[in-house]
Amino acid sequence: MAEGKVKQEQIRRMFDRIAPTYDKLNHMLSLGIDRRWRRSAVDALGKFNPQQILDIATGTGDFALLLAKRIKPQHITGADISEGMMAVGREKVLKEGLQDTISFQWEDCTNLSFPDGSFDAVTSAYGIRNFHDLDAGLREMQRVLRSGGHLLIVELTSPPRFPMKQLFWVYAHVVMPLLGRLISHDDSAYTYLPASMEAFPQPEQMEGILSKAGFNRIEWKRFTFGISTMYLAEK
Repeated sequence: MAEGKVKQEQIRRMFDRIAPTYDKLNHMLSLGIDRRWRRSAVDALGKFNPQQILDIATGTGDFALLLAKRIKPQHITGADISEGMMAVGREKVLKEGLQDTISFQWEDCTNLSFPDGSFDAVTSAYGIRNFHDLDAGLREMQRVLRSGGHLLIVELTSPPRFPMKQLFWVYAHVVMPLLGRLISHDDSAYTYLPASMEAFPQPEQMEGILSKAGFNRIEWKRFTFGISTMYLAEK
């Protein structure tokens, strides 16, 4: 098995393991601020009124649910490699009565099954840092977008300035793994999180990566001292 596929399989198993506690830990570790980041991002996309949306690395469907409630598109397809995460998402969608608006399916982000130009918008919230091949994943997201369609990404990033940079390093490397082990009972998942954040390109680099993948009109905005960053681009 190629190195990229080995990484993908490891990530899939990890997310399957932590799926039952994922939402609780996410909101706890961000002190609930992630909800505000998500709303701001969805509202930035909403002005384009997309009707067919693909939510990549949808996980437990939090972002898909928010898109459905705030934008009210015709349909959202949530795609992920973790069936365990999507199973949680399906339960949430049924509870909200949005099963006619949101559907889930297994997808490899670097080899999507959808035809060219299938969607008005492609979104990903806190998922693309897990891609085993970021460039290939972004090319696929660009391919399945219609001409003039929009890409929305929200991702965790490392704060660039003192003292938040140093404070966040301590939080990410000490507090996150400790709480992660206590609640999820998984020794590896919440040491992987800060490592994946630090390995992910910072916004200035990401702008060039998005341009190389075929996007233009690229905008980005830091949230809360740079702990999270939103990217909005057009095909």
